[in-house]
Amino acid sequence: MAVKAKQLRYAVELEPGDVLRSEDGTPLEPAESWSPEHLLLAALARCTLKSLRFHARRANIRVTLTAGSASSLVTRREDDGLYAVVEADVALAVELEPAPGGLELGELLAKAQRDCFVGASLRAKPTYRWTVNGTAVGPAPQP
Repeated sequence: MAVKAKQLRYAVELEPGDVLRSEDGTPLEPAESWSPEHLLLAALARCTLKSLRFHARRANIRVTLTAGSASSLVTRREDDGLYAVVEADVALAVELEPAPGGLELGELLAKAQRDCFVGASLRAKPTYRWTVNGTAVGPAPQP
């Protein structure tokens, strides 16, 4: 018997004056200066961090963000001529306590990348750069 995957539904409403509300009617208040592209990058960075925290908590590791950024290139895709995100980069600097060993750290970061649904939803797969406890970590292996 196949196990049915959990389903999570999200929605926003856009009202006159560019007012955003969540599915339960709660106002979402990004500054007017935030473009849709900036909101996407913020979602990518926050989703990656949330995914890391989920997997770290399961391993009894505390995560503290020290810095983070996300950037993208939007241009015409060669295959269909549509403007889209063609490159996305995420850089997160975190403190992990206790610090996991090399293999465990690689697996943890790979899970964080894999399970960020925003990154997984992008056609152009993001590139991730990690700094853990002050040390740059090479690319995490893809699980």
